[in-house]
Amino acid sequence: MHEMSLLADLFRKIEAIAMSEEARRITKVKLKLGALAHISADHLREHFEEAAKGTAAEGCQLEIETNADTGDPNAQDILLESVEVET
Repeated sequence: MHEMSLLADLFRKIEAIAMSEEARRITKVKLKLGALAHISADHLREHFEEAAKGTAAEGCQLEIETNADTGDPNAQDILLESVEVET
């Protein structure tokens, strides 16, 4: 599944940030969803919540900003905008 590979990459980045901050848990993740990313915000949220189970991100607040601009250079991407942690 394309979504699972995207989420695996996303979680590698999130966990690397959490480790560098010596975080006990992740409290908030903010993503930017490109117009051509081939996944809806709701579908992304479902997959994120499933992938977060058993990780430091389980139960964190997930904020997804959608970008409708198909001409944006990142229109096909899911960008990690920010990660907030609890140390």
